[in-house]
Amino acid sequence: MDLEAIKQQAQGYEKDMVKLLRDLVRIPGESAEEGKKLARAKEEMDQLGFDKVEFDPQGNLFGYMGSGKTLIVFDGHMDTVAIGEKKNWNFDPYEGYEGESEIGGRGTSDQEGGVVSAIYGAKIMKDMGLLNDQYQVLVTATVQEEDCDGLCWDYIINEDKIKPEFVVSTEPTDGGIYRGQRGRMEIRVDVKGVSCHGSAPERGDNAIYKMADILQDVRALNNNDCTESTSIKGLAKMLDEKFNPDYKEARFLGRGTVTASEIWSQSPSRCAVADGCSVSLDRRMTVGESSDSCLEEIRQLPAVQKYGDDVTVSMYKYDRPSYTGVSYPIDCNFPTWIIPEDSEVTQALVETHHQLFGDVRQGPDSQIKMREARPVLDKWTFSTNGVMIMGKNNVPCIGYGPGAEDQAHAPNEITWKEDLVRCAAFYATLPTIYTK
Repeated sequence: MDLEAIKQQAQGYEKDMVKLLRDLVRIPGESAEEGKKLARAKEEMDQLGFDKVEFDPQGNLFGYMGSGKTLIVFDGHMDTVAIGEKKNWNFDPYEGYEGESEIGGRGTSDQEGGVVSAIYGAKIMKDMGLLNDQYQVLVTATVQEEDCDGLCWDYIINEDKIKPEFVVSTEPTDGGIYRGQRGRMEIRVDVKGVSCHGSAPERGDNAIYKMADILQDVRALNNNDCTESTSIKGLAKMLDEKFNPDYKEARFLGRGTVTASEIWSQSPSRCAVADGCSVSLDRRMTVGESSDSCLEEIRQLPAVQKYGDDVTVSMYKYDRPSYTGVSYPIDCNFPTWIIPEDSEVTQALVETHHQLFGDVRQGPDSQIKMREARPVLDKWTFSTNGVMIMGKNNVPCIGYGPGAEDQAHAPNEITWKEDLVRCAAFYATLPTIYTK
């Protein structure tokens, strides 16, 4: 391979990538409403001469290049979160803007920039004659990640019957190669009480007060350490080899957390004792934790045990139809995943980075000091489609994508032209290095 020629070819597509990204930003598309964005991406794939472009029933877009035996996927989700409080934006989030080095708008880093770089990375493979009988490339622009991480990939693997050699997630990585993330799950706790007139609360059984006791235990579970004298051992215990044989990988990803994210109650009136109270818990899981262990952890809290059958601990389900009308019900359990540092996939990405860019992270002038201070091989703080690709379905997954993690879901979201170009060159080079 002529690596300099690949980088020059990617640079030559900068204006085309910027135009496509700005076109995508101008099309609003939150989860289950991203169909028009995907239609625009399909139009680009068709114009660039992808060998096959098609949608699946759920609405995921597939663009194939080549016909080799090893299927390598570059994945990015097309949906975005909402814009939030518009007054917090310094520019129109859907019109966006283009500066000398950056592009602004909702979805630029999270994560349509990744889809754009993957599309043009595949185009460069074709331009440079890199496609051969060793591999076939599939660029996936997927749905509903913001609502339900990985739902699309559970469908792709189990219903479309597509099972690649490995998947590169194009979520933003600040110039690094990311080999894992903590998992997450959505837990619901329901507490029953007995209502009575508010003028004589002793006649009833206030569900809100019961929940207050439970929430104190939840907070202790998150905040406590793991000493023997602690009645509620904190989640930090999973970083200790005494409690977790996978403590080294847990330390790499970081400890799990739990926090209350929603609370509501029911009562016959504002003049009555509450006879029901519910909370949602956001639970982040590290290596060695599972949905079953996390549910049991809540069920064993002292306050939950105290109130016995009046407390129900369960996991949420997601069943919202996609923009095509397909509903694919799934538990809100998004497993932790991590690909080993010495795996062939990880080493192929490290070697690609080494050959193209050296051994430190790359980035625009405004980001380079922060990036260079961090190791090339790292992990995400947030969750990605990898929870279903590798976490549930055991297909190897790894991340390298344009943009910055701290831009995700933030007002005034931006990405950088340099990142788009660099990632396109990286994607174009990787399959040849992997299959050599």
